Amino acid sequence: MSKTKYILGHFADPDEMMHGIDKLQENNIPVYDVFTPMPIHGIEDKLGVKRSRLPIAAFCFGATGTLTAFVMIYYMLVYDWPMNIGGKPAFAIPDFVPVMFELTVLFGAFGMVGTFFFKNHLFPGRAPRVMDLRATNDRFIIAIDAQEVKDAKKVDSLLKDAGAVEVLHNERKYVSYE
Repeated sequence: MSKTKYILGHFADPDEMMHGIDKLQENNIPVYDVFTPMPIHGIEDKLGVKRSRLPIAAFCFGATGTLTAFVMIYYMLVYDWPMNIGGKPAFAIPDFVPVMFELTVLFGAFGMVGTFFFKNHLFPGRAPRVMDLRATNDRFIIAIDAQEVKDAKKVDSLLKDAGAVEVLHNERKYVSYE
């Protein structure tokens, strides 16, 4: 069995890369991932990437912030230390709104930053993982899992016909900057 894990097709132009994805899909060759130095509109639909669940996570973080603020204010102003300020009731929801809003935004922001770092493996002190270092500079790369492909020469010819500058057979999953 070959040590090759991924076949990487390097493209200099995003249109040629999109054409390469079409050619691979026409021949029922699954694309593992695509790495580009800039966003390309419509590539998610072409690759069949599902819609992100980040809005659900943001809502959950915001709701947690709102609930935390409500419980904290209720405990402090109604249960622990009730005060009569100008004859107002201790449980006056309009007074709670600014603090609940601020904690909703705070929990949502910090939660989404944490989610971003977790999802993209960008923890402090960790080296970034990329298939090829040129993907962050000027190359558009299509990665094909070599274990799922029966004929690697057919993949090479399809990528070169689509306009690939070079085709590499990568033995490692990621290249690190170190």
